[in-house]
Amino acid sequence: MAAGADPGWISSVEEAINDAFDPFATAVTSVVFWELPLGEYSFPLIVLWLVVAAAVFTVYFRGVQFTSLGTAVALVRGTYSRQSDPGEVTHFQALASAVSGTVGLGNIAGVAVAVTIGGPGATFWMVLAGLLGMCTKFVECTLGVRYREVHEDGTVTGGPFRYLPVAFERLGPVVSKVAVTVFAVALILFGALGGNAFQSNQTYAQAVEITGGDDGFLASSGAALIFGLVLAALVGVVILGGVRSIARVTSKLVPFMAVLYIGACLLVILGNVSEVPTALGTIVSSAFDPEGVTGGAVGVLIVGFQRAAFSNEAGVGSAPIVHSAVKTKHPVSEGFVAMLEPFIDTVVICTMTALTIVIADTPLYADLLDASAAGETVTNDTGVVLTSRSFDSFLPGFDNVLALAVGLFAFSTLITWSYYTLKAWTTLVGRSPAKENAFKLLFCVFTALGAVVDLGSVLSFADAMLFICAVVNLSACYLLLPKVKEEFRSFRAGLRSGEIAEVPRDERASG
Repeated sequence: MAAGADPGWISSVEEAINDAFDPFATAVTSVVFWELPLGEYSFPLIVLWLVVAAAVFTVYFRGVQFTSLGTAVALVRGTYSRQSDPGEVTHFQALASAVSGTVGLGNIAGVAVAVTIGGPGATFWMVLAGLLGMCTKFVECTLGVRYREVHEDGTVTGGPFRYLPVAFERLGPVVSKVAVTVFAVALILFGALGGNAFQSNQTYAQAVEITGGDDGFLASSGAALIFGLVLAALVGVVILGGVRSIARVTSKLVPFMAVLYIGACLLVILGNVSEVPTALGTIVSSAFDPEGVTGGAVGVLIVGFQRAAFSNEAGVGSAPIVHSAVKTKHPVSEGFVAMLEPFIDTVVICTMTALTIVIADTPLYADLLDASAAGETVTNDTGVVLTSRSFDSFLPGFDNVLALAVGLFAFSTLITWSYYTLKAWTTLVGRSPAKENAFKLLFCVFTALGAVVDLGSVLSFADAMLFICAVVNLSACYLLLPKVKEEFRSFRAGLRSGEIAEVPRDERASG
């Protein structure tokens, strides 16, 4: 990641922080990302934790993500919700905000890394993991709304901060308090670094790349600081308005991003439609190829599941925070809506990216496959280049469009994670305008610093924090599954009896 060309004080600060933090970060990440030996293979235990939970939930709810897609779409359109219902945002705005927090570099660079390390077959397992993850989002977001608190001023606090105490109360108040505290602290640490500074850093790096690289006008440390300050100011303007402001921006930004990026993918795919069957055949056959790029079929499965888990964040407990602000009287209604998030993020956007890379089959892709097979590391930076060249082979000059997409993805992620971390902050220190504004200011400071300072080991630590959240969150989801089933049955019964009926169009909470 480019962070400026000045080798002076900025480099000294980076080196000092990384050197001081590296031993601690290494110790934490080695525990969180411990790999379970499976014969000649190994599977990161945290990824197994996420995938198994998704599979268990899918069986428990009899594949609700496949049988209730129509209901989910109807709810997004506001069919069963009124403007007067308790909450702050519509179903569509909640979905857009949550999608904006997950769609980002993982869909552009992460997919390229997956199909390089695991070959085209990794796409198959990414899609499967995404489909299973839809049920995880259904469970955690239903709980987020069921146990939310609507404050006197109409604002909402929900998500794991409200259902974790309920889940763990049977183990005693101390365990319950510790669980909430660990979750909140871990979420803040990831949000400040991975959900904030890293996004700022990547946006700056892409801006440098398209403005002349190291010789461009943005390559100096002074330009990096100005870039970071401008980005922080834009973030501040949005987040000072609270979740309503965030929802208004993301409800416009996310559809634009989706049309921009998916449209570019479709230009490549439809322009080479005769090659699509071959590409799909390669993806499916490679998924079960015993001579796969990395570790055969099992190795490809692991790569696909791991990248999907990192992409859509199903199970880590972040999405229920914003979903809980929805206008509804029926908690499970937002569970249905939340199912669409992994579908958009992983099944649609990640598959589009993978198909584009496989169809383009650039010389760089072949070189990276060979390098991966030889045991060389493929990074996100390399992944962005591969995705860019795959598009450029059909759409010359697409690197500029990709830079815009990366910038928009990063900005939407920044503003959404500001809300997630703010709720974690107020859970720890309490609610007041002064405390909330102080945190928003601090968040913007990290945004500005992210463009200037590249903190490698700190970011690895941040990733570990996100998956600590998943351990706590999914444990609570298991304990509260009967409550979700109760909400599910009640909603279905209400639809059948007519008690829950379509709302007149002029009264719907939509848009």
